Amino acid sequence: MECEKRDSKMGKEMRAERLHCLVVPFPTQGHINPMLQFSKRLQHKGINITLAPTLFIFNNTLKGSYTASSSISIHPISDGHDQGGFAAADNKEEYLEAYKEVGSRTLGELIGELKSKGAPVHCVIYDAFMPWVLDVAKRFGLLGGAFFTMSCAVGNICCHVNQGELKLPLMEGSGEISLPGVTPLQPADFPSFISDFGSYPAFLKMLVDQFSNVKNADWIFCNTIYELEEKGVEWAGKQLPLKTIGPTIPSMYADKRLENDKSYGLSMFQPETDICMKWLSERADGSVVYVSFGSMAEVKEEQMEELASGLKASNYPYLWVVRASEEAKLPRNFAAEKGLVVTWCPQLDVLSHDAIGCFVTHCGWNSTLEALSLGVAMVAIPVWTDQSTNAKYVSSVWGTGLRAHPDNEGIVRKGEVERCLREVMEGDQGKKIKRNTTKWKETIRKASDEDGSSDRNINEFIAKLSQS
Repeated sequence: MECEKRDSKMGKEMRAERLHCLVVPFPTQGHINPMLQFSKRLQHKGINITLAPTLFIFNNTLKGSYTASSSISIHPISDGHDQGGFAAADNKEEYLEAYKEVGSRTLGELIGELKSKGAPVHCVIYDAFMPWVLDVAKRFGLLGGAFFTMSCAVGNICCHVNQGELKLPLMEGSGEISLPGVTPLQPADFPSFISDFGSYPAFLKMLVDQFSNVKNADWIFCNTIYELEEKGVEWAGKQLPLKTIGPTIPSMYADKRLENDKSYGLSMFQPETDICMKWLSERADGSVVYVSFGSMAEVKEEQMEELASGLKASNYPYLWVVRASEEAKLPRNFAAEKGLVVTWCPQLDVLSHDAIGCFVTHCGWNSTLEALSLGVAMVAIPVWTDQSTNAKYVSSVWGTGLRAHPDNEGIVRKGEVERCLREVMEGDQGKKIKRNTTKWKETIRKASDEDGSSDRNINEFIAKLSQS
């Protein structure tokens, strides 16, 4: 009997080893990193992975760094803007159209090339921002899996817009709005492209178009955890073949099952690691406020000034990430008296450091998921995209942070910054928040651990792919 079990297990492993997934990420760091982590999980379970980033991403961030430390094959495709990429494109809509046209052709060529070399693709896993990838996969008779890098709640909102169930623009004076699969929201809690209708039409179109052909996908992967968004996941699961597979962070910071998985392997900015970690090591446990608004968010100059004043008034030591492109917005003659200002840092190492007591964040989904996974209390100051919705869940659903309130001009003033920091760091509400962060940290760890909700979903995907 034991021999039969062992032979059966070996047979499954051999079948899995022959399976090959082609992974096509959207060309920004916040979208590539989650898909890289998912790829590592699949590879760890015996799936062969080929990553197809854009040529620009490959030449400027992956070449010679990630390839040297991973057995994941990398075959870049062209987006039609190989010298500057998405970030440098003046007209995002034109960029996306060019990527669709050129990418469809070069992706098809890659699929044919891999087949001719004896490495045929069985499934294409693509960022849902690029629904045209699914069309290419189906043209070649391949299975397709859409990967949503956002929360399930935000995905559900976009789905309602796509289906015409949420009419835009929102009516002036609208009160609380209830949608299936989403916690009740005020207009200001919706993604900025919806609440501030017309602000970024290209991005709104991209968000809504994720659902243009999604019913043709064989799987929908969502970068979340079932336990975090039970009602939303259950609603979405009735519409689509949804599988939650989070947290998409390096295994060292979650279940620790993937050996040497300590970093994403991709950073578009050079982190000042030694400076950050040495400075933190000299601070008391739980004493430091960490401030970062991610890799893309642009903070208004007036907001930077108010934030600087609030940090100074709070009197807590702080580590503040201000990208080089944002440094000019710092107040004149600004001196970080009790803090350290850097252009980039190793965020996971920082968030997991004992010195960190609070994370001031824009509430981008990756940063939110990292803070939840590591049990760090948050002060949310959303800037755009899905961040207002994430902030709503952080403050009102999961209870792991406070949302700072802006004034009528949309600026979070010095006094509000100071109030939120003091409450999270020392107040009664802060104590409750920290109890919640501990609870969610353990829940999220279990989800990715053996036989956890996310782990089971990944295993079920592999089993069905093997059968197909």
